[in-house]
Amino acid sequence: MKAGDELAPLEIPITRTLIVAGAVASRDYQDVHHDVVLAREKGSPDIFMNILTTNGLVGRYITDHFGPASRLRSVRIRLGVPNYPGDLMTLTGTVTAVDGEVAEVRVVGANRLGHHVTGTVRVAVPGGHVLGGAAS
Repeated sequence: MKAGDELAPLEIPITRTLIVAGAVASRDYQDVHHDVVLAREKGSPDIFMNILTTNGLVGRYITDHFGPASRLRSVRIRLGVPNYPGDLMTLTGTVTAVDGEVAEVRVVGANRLGHHVTGTVRVAVPGGHVLGGAAS
């Protein structure tokens, strides 16, 4: 693994079920994440994904690539445009630095409206081994 290595993209279909289940699982009961009528009353065209679900999907993307022994050290993300039902979010990542067994990865999640999430993840990879096709 080295700086410049790119992770394979991951496409995630954004469904109503994913949005609502993610909100409930993270105990985020804000109506904009499960009630279309109340979301529209607040100015949104539909319900939208919460940040905790996005954070979990970013973590999954990284650990799926680096393997089950990998450990997230930090996840720093920023939300941009919303993820609405029917969107397809594509996560991409680029290794920006490697220090021993710890890699820093720049992550972007984009949908039809633009960047839903951007951020940096630090992940420990025991032995420096990388799964998912990247060089080790």
